[in-house]
Amino acid sequence: MMVTFISQCEKKALNRTRRVLDAFANRIGNNTWQTVITEEGLIAVKTLLRKTATKNTAVSCHWIRSRSRSELAWIVGNRDQFNPQGIVPVNSTTKELIMDIPKQAPNPNFLYANTHLQALAEHLFAVGYVAEQLLARLALNKTNEMETAFVAGCLHDLGKIDPAFQDWVRNPKKKNLQVEDGQHIDDTKFSFDKHPRHNEISVLLYQLLDPISFKGISTGHKNAIKHTIYWHHAKPYRKEKDPEFSTFGGIHKKFNGNLGSLPFSEIIEKAQRLLQQIGEIDRKYRNTEVSLINRIYSETVDLDALNNIKTTPLPSYKAYELENRIDDYRQQITANALHNLMRTCVISADRLISGLSAEDLHNHIRHQTLYRLVDEALLLESSLCSQIQSCMTQFPSSERTSMQHQIAVQLSKINDVAVLAGPAGCGKTKIALEWAMLKNAQQIIWICPRVQVCQGLFLELTSEQYLSDANIEINTGEFKYTREWGKETAEDAYFSGDIVITTIDQVFSAIITHTKVNTLINVLNAHVVFDEFHEYVTMPAFNLLFAEVIECKKSQGSLANTLLVSATPHYFFLNAIMEIQPEDIIEMPSFNPSEYRIEFKVFDETRQDEGNPLYQRQNGKTIVISNTAQTAQKSFIQNQNCENAILLHSKFKKSDKHKLFDEVYESFKKNGTPKYNVLRAGPIVQASLNITSNYMVSELSTAENFLQRLGRLDRFGANSTPNIYRVAVPELIHQGKGTGAAARFLNRQYSFAATKAWYRFLQTEEIENQIIQLPILYSLYRKFHETELAKQAMESDLLACFKQGVQLIQNKVVDPITIPPKKATEKGRKKISKHSLRGENRFVQMAVCEVSQWPKIEFLNEYAYQPPVSDREQFDNLTAPLDEIQGYGDSDRNLLAYMKSKHHNIIGGQKAFKDFILLNEARDPEFPVYLSYTPEGLDRVGGESSRHSYAVYYAVCDKQPIGAISIKQLTTNED
Repeated sequence: MMVTFISQCEKKALNRTRRVLDAFANRIGNNTWQTVITEEGLIAVKTLLRKTATKNTAVSCHWIRSRSRSELAWIVGNRDQFNPQGIVPVNSTTKELIMDIPKQAPNPNFLYANTHLQALAEHLFAVGYVAEQLLARLALNKTNEMETAFVAGCLHDLGKIDPAFQDWVRNPKKKNLQVEDGQHIDDTKFSFDKHPRHNEISVLLYQLLDPISFKGISTGHKNAIKHTIYWHHAKPYRKEKDPEFSTFGGIHKKFNGNLGSLPFSEIIEKAQRLLQQIGEIDRKYRNTEVSLINRIYSETVDLDALNNIKTTPLPSYKAYELENRIDDYRQQITANALHNLMRTCVISADRLISGLSAEDLHNHIRHQTLYRLVDEALLLESSLCSQIQSCMTQFPSSERTSMQHQIAVQLSKINDVAVLAGPAGCGKTKIALEWAMLKNAQQIIWICPRVQVCQGLFLELTSEQYLSDANIEINTGEFKYTREWGKETAEDAYFSGDIVITTIDQVFSAIITHTKVNTLINVLNAHVVFDEFHEYVTMPAFNLLFAEVIECKKSQGSLANTLLVSATPHYFFLNAIMEIQPEDIIEMPSFNPSEYRIEFKVFDETRQDEGNPLYQRQNGKTIVISNTAQTAQKSFIQNQNCENAILLHSKFKKSDKHKLFDEVYESFKKNGTPKYNVLRAGPIVQASLNITSNYMVSELSTAENFLQRLGRLDRFGANSTPNIYRVAVPELIHQGKGTGAAARFLNRQYSFAATKAWYRFLQTEEIENQIIQLPILYSLYRKFHETELAKQAMESDLLACFKQGVQLIQNKVVDPITIPPKKATEKGRKKISKHSLRGENRFVQMAVCEVSQWPKIEFLNEYAYQPPVSDREQFDNLTAPLDEIQGYGDSDRNLLAYMKSKHHNIIGGQKAFKDFILLNEARDPEFPVYLSYTPEGLDRVGGESSRHSYAVYYAVCDKQPIGAISIKQLTTNED
């Protein structure tokens, strides 16, 4: 390839970069180089430049694709020296240009909502009215909720009476017209570090104007109004963590201090006059004598009341507190669900109205046509039902097909949220499609717990057996394809497929971010299937947020159109948290005639040999599922030369994970290829992967995991002899003890008490070595959930999980925060969020080791992946949790500390003096934390003896990659 390098370096960085570039390219100008180079050479140039990069470094590389076209490959150093295309700006002006001046001259005595010069009163009324109508259309005509949405919408931008905002919006100079997070003052001399945003002023004014005597809106709904007003914009990033921005009194102090000679009482009077105008518009629009707006604020405001709210905190984004009773969490879930509904309706309405010109908005109000905006926003039309109907005709006429139809009919008659329970292989996917057809679905949003479940479902639904001609879309953080794998979905077409297969994370982004809040409108407007929903039960914060989404759907009544699907529906969670009645749970019987024999094999978990059933060599079509990826890896390595096996877990780089997933599916699906006989896997394969085997070994886990894994054993009822399901039970758990690695792991998963109770229950039922069929096993599962022992165990686990989730939420993990444009990155790649509900991860890099001749280990002079040539290409990366990077609190295991002290000598660059600097940089795939180094790198700091004893390598063997694993695990029997 031919490339051009452009240097905008300054001071000492100029000579440093020139030396590097002169070594690789021909200088064709003072600041320009050009050469023909390989991809490896280009990566080497970038690496060398990064080693010496400082704040004065700025080098861009352009790939010359043709005579008329070049493409930015990357930028090293200060990106502000270039525009997003890598072009150097050469001219600028501070003069007013003709295109910067709006055609309509703003009136200095008029209040405006935005740079479209919409009248603030009209904007506020329109947002309130559209929010109310959105809610009415999505959640039936519920008077209290509709009034709450209307009031919140009418008051959401009340703070725009701020003189500073009005001065800015009337200024004819060009503005930042982005509306993703609304319009805010963006003058370079202005800072929100010292001035409150308009939503902060709005909630202060509502707090002062809201009459205590008005009983038309309940306290809970008033709290929802305050929450919506304050959180209709994300919290601004502030360099200084000023505590005054967290209380009503602090907001008043900041705002009043910036008013100069203008008394705060005049701001109150302006707000009252503005609310009168909104009430007048409302009366004319609805042709009524009285407007709700005129009844929800005080005609007189006692400013002495400011003393009473001086330390009153602003509304929390999520109102969760630590509790000791399930019922208390139930109440908190209901309150937060109401906040979600109000917030999404007001923000969506705000975006619809803000997209209009001032003239169009005025005409909509004048002609009473705002309802058209709601019609356009919620309109769904497709041929999905006819395509599903055609698909149903392909299935043979049989008793099983007839029963599936009956179950779909029963589910379609349930008023709000229905639950489909059925054993593995009973056709739940087909039933869910038929349910949607009977409910006249125009769009299905199919929500899964993990990306791998989405992948399996996408492959299944796009197959000839189902809906190969439909618009099937997969939308996860990693994959965004439509119709076929690899066919990218256009960005403006996200969530527009007839069936959108997505993860719960994408739905939660509507709850925990600002930019994707409209996703919740999509979920409320469509028919929704929650697949394998039981997986959320033991996930901290996920279970609370999932319950919120279900509560939002339940509030829609007959418009809920929601189906929960699982072979193991976790009856306790459904009853205690979601308050779903038993009659709304419809069970599909099993038509699998297979017989099973359960064997419990008690073992010493410290052994990693034939005495451990998870490590025993296997033959025939076998699946071995362990609770951790590490056990799967080590057992695969030990048996690699005596088994025709494949390994699948979650600790692979992206390309390997996708390739291995496909190979597992092709080998173990119905009538699959005989390429592999044995699958060794972590929990990744236990749900919604349509694969089967003739023999299974599974590590003891919860009742849900027990049956989910069993669902991959003779899934299609092909075997005439009993199938053996061997359950590996750690000896300490068998003895009822909570010690040992297995028990500690289950405790961290908030499932130890439930697992122990399930094992005791199965022992009581004496099913070991009995010939048993699936209907009996699933009846035992229901019976288990009805026992007091099980309820107590599951409540104990769930309360512990809830408390951890509340701590995550209270640590501001879910608070939406916006970064000012000048701080936002221009890179095409996404960074990892600083905080995540799934746990805090960072991008990592590691050296490769070869274990084909294990226990001999060969360390190779290569790393797990190479950075791509262009900044716009995605890294084939790896991530790891912070706990693993920092050694789980054990200083001897801390790989980050090792990297901090050695990395600058091994790889180059400047020495980092703070852990948080490295961790913050590692949110970007270009600056990973190194968990191990190549022999060549270690030679620079003392050789093999300097290798960290817990270094994590990317292991490979002749057959396939093994994935990320600690050197300690490869050389000892430690867990």
